[in-house]
Amino acid sequence: MVRMFLILGLILWCEGISTQLWAQGGFTIARVKYSGGGDWYNDPCIIPNLLKFIHQEVGIPVAKNEARVSLTDEALFSYPIIFLTGHGRIKFSDLEVKRLRHYLTHGGFLYADDDYGMDKYFRREIKKVFPQKKLVELPFSHGIYHSHFDFPNGLPKIHEHDGGPPHGYGIFYENRLVVYYTFSTNISDGWADPDVHHDPPHIRQAALQMGVNIVVWALMH
Repeated sequence: MVRMFLILGLILWCEGISTQLWAQGGFTIARVKYSGGGDWYNDPCIIPNLLKFIHQEVGIPVAKNEARVSLTDEALFSYPIIFLTGHGRIKFSDLEVKRLRHYLTHGGFLYADDDYGMDKYFRREIKKVFPQKKLVELPFSHGIYHSHFDFPNGLPKIHEHDGGPPHGYGIFYENRLVVYYTFSTNISDGWADPDVHHDPPHIRQAALQMGVNIVVWALMH
């Protein structure tokens, strides 16, 4: 049933546009290329690994590789989910702010994962996109924690770094979650190949499962 709704969601997204989505062999996630000096390209293996896991668990057709887009690229609107990560500075131009706002208010979804060091920069830049809105912490009861796998205590903690509990924040537009931001957990690091961060299997599994939840929630809403 979930697979059927996900495929329907992808069809509805693609309807009426010239899309890159299926040209790559199936669903993919677009990584955001940004300015400011941060390493937007961090861990190139993470999205391909998540895509494989999505296909394994949900059954929708997926591409082998991530897409990469700037916020000014026309291809931005070909992807229902975009992903942003890094360790440091982020800077959006005025045009990028306008384009990201248009993308998010017309059906798009941004998942941002702090790889430790980008928090204050991401918060500053996303405030430009939605100056009247706040990043609000999602309760553990929110559907993103239960959309496919059940996380009754919210986000799993993947990497310790500076300690503290994990946090998941959102921005809503017309009651739809359009931005999901994870902090003090680094979910996407857990999608990396086992020899990159040497995470134990149960940690990688939790990270990948949470990744599936994010994608399922975004595509079904």
